[in-house]
Amino acid sequence: MLLETINVEKRFGGLAAVNDVSIQVEQGEIYGIIGPNGAGKTTFINCISGYYKPDKGRVFFDGKEVTGFSPFDLCHRGIARTFQIVRSFPKMTALENVKVAVVYGGKHHRGADKRARELMEFVQFPTAEDTLAENLNILQLKRLELARALSCDCKLLLLDEVAAGLNPSELPDFIDLIKRIRDTGVTIVCIEHVMKFIMACCSRIAVLNFGKKIAEGVPSEINQNQEVIEAYLGESIIH
Repeated sequence: MLLETINVEKRFGGLAAVNDVSIQVEQGEIYGIIGPNGAGKTTFINCISGYYKPDKGRVFFDGKEVTGFSPFDLCHRGIARTFQIVRSFPKMTALENVKVAVVYGGKHHRGADKRARELMEFVQFPTAEDTLAENLNILQLKRLELARALSCDCKLLLLDEVAAGLNPSELPDFIDLIKRIRDTGVTIVCIEHVMKFIMACCSRIAVLNFGKKIAEGVPSEINQNQEVIEAYLGESIIH
């Protein structure tokens, strides 16, 4: 097991944004987290990645407790993440954006240009490397952010709505990319609303609603779970 959370809770005033959530993620798995807006999904990921310290509960990564560790410490232990809103240095080129991540988040302080280009090639970055980030479209920014996240040679990659904003024609190649990342040995936990992405990628799925985990299972089980259908899906989506 690579990642385990035990009874994680995060409150904001009287609101329990995450309430007693436990998951176990195996090495090499793509694990999905779904649920309505406001269900606590991003807050939960923030507790794993160090952006929030849980008020209760424990987080274990690669056999060691990392509850409350900083994002910097967790990055250097092998946890990387992306964000709902893609973050870049807009006045820097695409290549420079990846080089910053290589130098400050990874282990390749020498040969940063070479490593950055390798990562851009791996994610199939679809335009010129000297394009300013402010001129990139959403698909290009998504691939750029994945290259940056992978620069730390992570063992665990946390994806927060990585498929959001992609059109249907862009989705199959992006699904293939996420699977290729998994095939390199990176374990993936992904929050997503694009159900085609989740059902195609994930071996198991957890469902959050009002901060609590209401279901967990393989895609076919989640698709048929009546509580999940009522809380989120609205109807079965696998026919």
